[in-house]
Amino acid sequence: MLRAAKFRIYPNAAQEAFLWAQWGAVRKCWNMALFLKKHYYRTRGVSLNLIHEIKPLIARAKKSKKYAWLREYDSMALQESVRNLNKAYRAFFERRAGFPHYKSRRGPQSSYHCTGVSVGLNYVRVPKMEPIKARIHREVVGKVKSITLEADAAGDYYAAILWEDGLAEKEPLKEIYEDQVIGIDVGIKDLLTVSNGRKEPNPRHLKRARKALRRRSRQFSRTKKGNRRREKARRRLARAHKRVANARNDNLHKVSSRLVNESQALAAESLRIINMLKNHCMAESIADAAWSELFRMIAYKMKREGKYFVQIDTFFPSSKTCSCCGFKLDKLDLAKREWTCPHCGAHHDRDANAAANIRAEGIRILRAEGLPVLRREMSSPKAR
Repeated sequence: MLRAAKFRIYPNAAQEAFLWAQWGAVRKCWNMALFLKKHYYRTRGVSLNLIHEIKPLIARAKKSKKYAWLREYDSMALQESVRNLNKAYRAFFERRAGFPHYKSRRGPQSSYHCTGVSVGLNYVRVPKMEPIKARIHREVVGKVKSITLEADAAGDYYAAILWEDGLAEKEPLKEIYEDQVIGIDVGIKDLLTVSNGRKEPNPRHLKRARKALRRRSRQFSRTKKGNRRREKARRRLARAHKRVANARNDNLHKVSSRLVNESQALAAESLRIINMLKNHCMAESIADAAWSELFRMIAYKMKREGKYFVQIDTFFPSSKTCSCCGFKLDKLDLAKREWTCPHCGAHHDRDANAAANIRAEGIRILRAEGLPVLRREMSSPKAR
C-alpha cells in the first residue's frame, strides 16, 4: 500500500543555497517549456507535444554553453517539471484549473526526486546533496518511492515522502449494516450535520483571524519595493495565512477521521462548489469551510480502511423531502431552517432532515451496486 506524509526539514546554509538553485533550474525548465508551447502555437499554429517534443530538449540544452549549468542538478527533477506542465495543460482543457502561468521565485517552490532517495531517523537524502536534517514524526517503513522538496511562502521547508509499506491493501467490506451507514449534510452555520442528529461546529478560521490578517496586510502594503523590511512584512503575512490554513486542515482531519471510525459506509452530497463560489455573498464562507477538502479526506481514508464513500446526485432534493413520509415541498427558502411536513405533521430541522435523506439515498445506491446492506436482528426477550 502506498502511503504519503509531509515532514519538516531544516537545511543548513549550503543546502539552502543549493535547494534554491535546484528550484531555479526547475522553474527555468517549466518556463522555457511553457514559452515554447505558447510561441509555436501563436506564431505557427502548431501545438507541440510536451512529453515527446519538448522534454527531450532538456538533454540537448545541457550540452550547450548557455544551459550547461543545468547539469549540476537532478535530471529527474528537471524532467518532472515538464511532466507537471503537461498535467497542468490537461487540467486546463478539462476545465479543472486555469491556464498555466510562468513560475516565480516569490511563489511556492518544489522539486521531485525519485532515484537515489532515502529516509533515516532524522534525515532525508536526495541526489546531489548531503543528508538534510528532518523531523521524522512518523515511521517510514518500506521502500521510498519519491521525495518532493518544497518551500512555502512563509519560508519553511518540507519533504513530501511517498513510500510503499509492503502491506496488502485492505479488501473492501463484503457486507455492511444499516446502522453503520451515516449521511452528512454540509453547511456554513454548522460544518456538517450527521444523520444521527449530531452537528459539527464550523470554526470559521478565516473570520476569526480577519483582524490579524488585515493588520499584517496593512503593514506589508506600507513598505516600499526593494526595501528589506518588505520581505520581512511579506513573511509575517504569509505566516498569518499559514496559521489559518493549518488550523483548518487540523480540524478537517479530526472530523474526517471521526466519521470514518464510526461508520462502514458514508454518504454525502455531490456539490458543484465552483458554481457555488460565484455567489459573492457566500463565497468567502464556502471557501473557508473547505467542503471539497473534507470530502477528499473522507474518500481516501474510507478507501484505506476498505469502507465505502458514496456521493449522491447534485440535484437530489434532500432538504425539501420529508424523511418520514417522503412528501416533497415545491419550494424551501435557504433562510428557513425548520419546517413542518404538511402531509404527516413531522417537524424537521432542515439540516438533520437532509442528512437522513442523504443516508437513505446512499443505502439505496449501495444496494443497487450489489452490496448487501443488512439490518441487525434484535433478539426478543423470550429468545433470551
